[in-house]
Amino acid sequence: MEKFDSVGWLALFTHPATAQVFAVVSVTVVGNYLLRKFFRRLKARAVKTRTVWDDALVASIQRPAILMIWILGIGFATEVISAETGSSLSQMIDPVRYVLVIAVIMLFAISFVRECEIGFVHHGTDVTTASAISKLLKISIFITAALTVLQTLGVSIQGLLAFGGVGGIAVGFAAKDILSNFFGGLMIYLDRPFAVGDWVRSPDRDIEGTVERIGWRLTVIRTFQQRPLYVPNSVFASIAVENPSRMHNRRIYETIGVRYDDVDRLRSIVSEVKTYLAENPEIEQNRTLIVNFNSFGPSSLDFFIYCFTKTTNWVEYHSVKESVLLAIHDIIAAHDAEVAFPTTTVHLHDIQPEA
Repeated sequence: MEKFDSVGWLALFTHPATAQVFAVVSVTVVGNYLLRKFFRRLKARAVKTRTVWDDALVASIQRPAILMIWILGIGFATEVISAETGSSLSQMIDPVRYVLVIAVIMLFAISFVRECEIGFVHHGTDVTTASAISKLLKISIFITAALTVLQTLGVSIQGLLAFGGVGGIAVGFAAKDILSNFFGGLMIYLDRPFAVGDWVRSPDRDIEGTVERIGWRLTVIRTFQQRPLYVPNSVFASIAVENPSRMHNRRIYETIGVRYDDVDRLRSIVSEVKTYLAENPEIEQNRTLIVNFNSFGPSSLDFFIYCFTKTTNWVEYHSVKESVLLAIHDIIAAHDAEVAFPTTTVHLHDIQPEA
């Protein structure tokens, strides 16, 4: 019995089919090892370049390439075993292998798109634009792969599309809000009225804060109370949206009043204030700059300042505005004048005593 077993095992190992399977597995293992070593060297070279494409390609292709080698190797080995044993498994090998190859190609394409998105954002590309293009490409890749797999499995694509056309009408009525939000998000991606990180507000709705995320259905805005505000994308198609983050300058528009007793000093005060603003390095000189006596107020002589700061930062703007207002007060005080405040003057007529 032992002799028979030994002979049987010897015959098994010396069988041509066994040798073929062993050769296929050996080539697969060696190819896997060489491929890993090749990608390590390729990654070291890609890091030295400044382009995004080669880094994304190297980062996304290694895992799919290794999976592809194992799929092809196992597929060939299964074919050899199936042919030798006459198993009905051979009828399933080609469809399964084809589906797995399509899945690996889809994995590579999606990974490549994701790595390109990360790389371009790192190099300064707008996050909103990169995210929108990435999502559209991923959806296109997934749909193409799904249709290809269905066609391979014998499903009629024409019939599926015809059914989808009829069913799409019913789905459209049932999910009109979802579709309106989807197209609203698409318009945000195309028109780009705001991007992630922008400060936005709407005079039509109680919406104000910093944009955290732009999705296909919702836009997440972090209010100044640090509360998340979830706004459906369809809302932005029917309201006006301000984007203060994209302003070029911030405006200072203030009215200052001096006493009527200082009317003879007003001309000099206005002139010196205008000179101060014209020489202030924090004030944008290429924008409108106005300092003029404006009106006779109830208890003051009013002049106004109208100018723009170079900074658009909210905190820095208020610091500049504070320094400007205090400097104007110093100019008024330097002319022995005072800032007016509401006063009331009562005139009393002399009353003649009766004779």
